Amino acid sequence: MTFRIGTTEFPTRPLEPGLYLVATPIGNLGDITLRALETLAAAEIVACEDTRVSRVLLDRYGITARPLAYHEHNAETAGEALMTALEAGRSVALISDAGTPLVSDPGYRIANAAIDAGHRVVPIPGASAPLAALAASGLPSDGFFFDGFLPAKDKARRDRLAALAAIPGTLVFFESPHRIAASLTAARDVLGAKRAGVVARELTKAYEEIRRGTLEALAADFTARERVRGEIVLLVGPGEEAPPESDEEIETLLATLLADRPPAKAAREAARLTGLDRKALYQRLLAMKERSG
Repeated sequence: MTFRIGTTEFPTRPLEPGLYLVATPIGNLGDITLRALETLAAAEIVACEDTRVSRVLLDRYGITARPLAYHEHNAETAGEALMTALEAGRSVALISDAGTPLVSDPGYRIANAAIDAGHRVVPIPGASAPLAALAASGLPSDGFFFDGFLPAKDKARRDRLAALAAIPGTLVFFESPHRIAASLTAARDVLGAKRAGVVARELTKAYEEIRRGTLEALAADFTARERVRGEIVLLVGPGEEAPPESDEEIETLLATLLADRPPAKAAREAARLTGLDRKALYQRLLAMKERSG
């Protein structure tokens, strides 16, 4: 089997039996790895969400495999066929319409079934919309939480945002163009108008847009737009941690920090979190340690 880049054909090596999770471009078809192309060309079965979408990618690189549909509506029956193929010692490549399989698609079902059955499961990394958006957002990336799509109904959406409000990192969501204004409005109301946000739309495509601002400004912007198009990643920066307001809360914080830190480091961290004097907190920690024996 071969794949083609431009007018040059490249031969593939045989694939070992197993399930290969292959990342595909999220927009620009040039964003695919050589390893992904070789895997798709060599695999005995290529499973995908939408055969028409995948056919465009496969044709671009001269890959003649006939893709098999595997999506949320046929996951049970198609999954059984893929498991039968794996049990027969065949190589199966799984791709999504865009990006990395198992991110907000039913791929995790077949991956878990393959793992439980003892089959080899191999990641073939590449494009990922959440990571691309996070990299370009300017928001903190040392800690982040990806939560897929927010609920469609307003109350459930607000409840979910409230549950995520205290996470000490950047929040990352997928969102549809017809719901982005409502989601930004809910995020503004629940998480705070001044909290930083980013809307990354049509990533890697001709009309790519990365809009940065407060949730208040972003909600106003997208509410005013007559029409929004394209696939969207919504990011919300971490909120500012509120300092404890009572002696009891300060005592609880100090006890938590003292559990896995020496008093000096615990005092330094408590001072950073509360804005209180480090030396006074250190003396308080020593007194707490003495009381505890």
